[in-house]
Amino acid sequence: MRTLMVTTFVSLDGVMQAPGGGDEDRDGGFEHGGWAVPHMDQQLIQRMAALVGRAGALLLGRRTYDTFAATWPLADADDPIGARMNSLRKYVASRTLESVSWQNSTLLTGDVAKAVGELKQGEGGEIQVHGSGRLIQTLLAHDLVDSFHVLVFPVLLGSGKRLFADGTMPSGLRLVDTTASDTGVLISTYARDGRVEYGAMGPETGNW
Repeated sequence: MRTLMVTTFVSLDGVMQAPGGGDEDRDGGFEHGGWAVPHMDQQLIQRMAALVGRAGALLLGRRTYDTFAATWPLADADDPIGARMNSLRKYVASRTLESVSWQNSTLLTGDVAKAVGELKQGEGGEIQVHGSGRLIQTLLAHDLVDSFHVLVFPVLLGSGKRLFADGTMPSGLRLVDTTASDTGVLISTYARDGRVEYGAMGPETGNW
């Protein structure tokens, strides 16, 4: 069975909307597009290249697919991220697209949760979701995410689409790896680890 990893850039207050450019996603009047760019350095680029290098396939929502398909095919052949992005099998979840032209792309129509569940039952290595905020909410609601690779940037935005929105299935997580970049970005990987556990704190409980 294949595993599915969500990897995303978020602000300290959990916003994942439009990290890469001003016009990337202005839904809701969002005016902070490009907030991640000043913190990107060679260390982060190498980290993302290694992550994409291990992927067996990408799973993308329509907006992220449109952005990626317009840019990554322009990358130089020796670009480690671009070359891998272009060669990987890509699955695109959309109710509005009629076709996908980026090489090695397949359009998923109908019940997306069912289609992704079927993909996970097959072979081919880790499925990675990049960006794709709306798709992530569907995956979370249907308990289809196995791990999270979250890059937390040292900014507060106050508004915008958030990674963990209403409908997220409660679950326990286990920290697999964490490191900080020289620009202050906290890079952490979490694996699913059963149910949420509960308790109580206070001097009367001995947990204080």
